Amino acid sequence: MVDQSDLELLEALGVDVEPERKGSRTAREERIIAGFEEIQRFYDQHGRAPRHGGDRDIFERLYAVRLDRLRELEDCRALLLPMDRQGLLSGNGAADAAAGESLDDDALLAALGVEAGGDDDLSNLRHVRSVAEKRAAEEIANRTKCEDFDKFKPLFAQVQKELDAGIRQTRPLKIGGEVRLEEIALAAYFIVGGQKAYIAEMGEEFVTEYDRRDRRLRVIYDNGTEAEVLSRSFQRALHRDDAARRITDPSAGPLFDNVKTEGDTESGTIYVLRSKSDHPVVVSHREVLHKIGVTGGSVEQRIANAKFDPTYLMAEVEVVATYKLCNINRSKLEHLIHRFFEPARLKIEITDRFGHPVSPKEWFLVPRFAIDEAVDRIRDGTIANFTYDPGSAKLVVPASGKN
Repeated sequence: MVDQSDLELLEALGVDVEPERKGSRTAREERIIAGFEEIQRFYDQHGRAPRHGGDRDIFERLYAVRLDRLRELEDCRALLLPMDRQGLLSGNGAADAAAGESLDDDALLAALGVEAGGDDDLSNLRHVRSVAEKRAAEEIANRTKCEDFDKFKPLFAQVQKELDAGIRQTRPLKIGGEVRLEEIALAAYFIVGGQKAYIAEMGEEFVTEYDRRDRRLRVIYDNGTEAEVLSRSFQRALHRDDAARRITDPSAGPLFDNVKTEGDTESGTIYVLRSKSDHPVVVSHREVLHKIGVTGGSVEQRIANAKFDPTYLMAEVEVVATYKLCNINRSKLEHLIHRFFEPARLKIEITDRFGHPVSPKEWFLVPRFAIDEAVDRIRDGTIANFTYDPGSAKLVVPASGKN
């Protein structure tokens, strides 16, 4: 509800005070509102409006110039007055400028890298979302304390656990010199500025006056802060950070996909084998005894000489299942799988063709359905929440709820 003083002021300016229908704002109005909200965030942090002055931060001076323009233009005042909770539009911008700024506004805009192509450009606020201003939005007062960080902290802890286990990977974002906007999706994780960032919320998409798609984001950082930014602003922050990375999503990523996507590099294959050995232990457990391994080459080539290799129990083997790998550390994944099924590892000693005793380490007394479930848990990133119980031949959640 607009208060009476604002209504009177709007009426005096000849502005229609009928409430605007939701979704009827133009791209220009969206930009004006976004620019004003940045000034409001500055006010909330510093307890005052931005000021001119050579001793001020360059971004504060930029906000001061923008506020002066918003105060001067009737259509901007009409648009912003209902949301002006701090009374920013009622200040005397001209007096502030005269008191502390040696450069005129055009000179300041030029120094900030904003083109001022004449009175028309300034009066129409064509540069209210300039490159310099957008950088300001990303790099200063946007980040605030995340009041509900308790619900996000476990997510970051889980992601780190999955990175350590090799379930998730980090990938460079720059393809052809650009960061893909499509990468910035709901529930996606990134590393930017040395911190993990999580896209917690995404607003409705809108189109700018330059026919470019954009939307508002709520980004949560692992240091307990958050920011509300436009997706293209976040994209630029990623682009400027040479160390920025995308953290892969195990439920949708290429970890076990048979089809590679653009930018993926095939890393190898997980294989599950069954032995044809006539060893009494193997014969009595053949249906549940499996070798699980990871190879960077052909599985067929890998097992070609199985009957001469003690690793394969000196016998032919059959392939039970395979899974293609992309963008993952093979040795880490193999270690993860072997560690998970450690309680069911086969303890057996055989003799190699030279008469030497050998104890193969990659055979497990695990039924095929348990292996399939473990693979699914690795896919969805929840494997760390389970252990394998050889007594029931099932994946179980420990009493503590953690592995």
